[in-house]
Amino acid sequence: MKKFAVVLAGCGVYDGAEIHEATLALLAIHQAGATYECFAPDKEQHHVINHLTGEVMQEKRNVLVESARIARGNIKALNEYNAANFDALLFPGGFGAAKNLSSVAFDGASATVDQEVERAIRDTHAAGKPIGAMCIAPTFLVKVLGDIMVTIGNDEGTIGAIETMGGQHVETGHGDVVYDAENNIFSTPCYMLDATIGEIMEGAENLVNAMMGDLNDEGEE
Repeated sequence: MKKFAVVLAGCGVYDGAEIHEATLALLAIHQAGATYECFAPDKEQHHVINHLTGEVMQEKRNVLVESARIARGNIKALNEYNAANFDALLFPGGFGAAKNLSSVAFDGASATVDQEVERAIRDTHAAGKPIGAMCIAPTFLVKVLGDIMVTIGNDEGTIGAIETMGGQHVETGHGDVVYDAENNIFSTPCYMLDATIGEIMEGAENLVNAMMGDLNDEGEE
């Protein structure tokens, strides 16, 4: 049975992992006949947003602790991730991916990437294993790996940042998956487009099924 590592960025679209994307990705993995384990960086998140008002709250929260809400407590610190123990790596989106896993939300093409996130990406890529990215997450894959082909849908500003970082962008619509065969990278736009929860489910399923297809093809060789 194939095993996915899923990296979360907190809990909530404005300051953490996008909950629909994260949950539906986990469901898609289960429905594809695979298993998953969740990880998150054990560090303070960039800031806390009141999801009712959109205002910054004067409090501090931990990315791993918040991510545990989505994972129902079954989660590990990202520094425990070992690419050898997994078949694939998957990053849901949400502003936390661009605030806690990287600084893309603030710095665009000049962004930095969390050290453990970068290690996970590089180790998985070096092992030739598939990496999936949803929504805004493809941006920091480009920052780490450089000349790879991804999609974030059709947002011009983000596309410009990707191209400035050396990546190739393909414009897509709901449920579309871009596959960079040379680098074994899979991406889908999700809430980077104006999407319904049903369209997020479609994107999650298509992404996971494409990654599973790659893993099954490898197993037949």
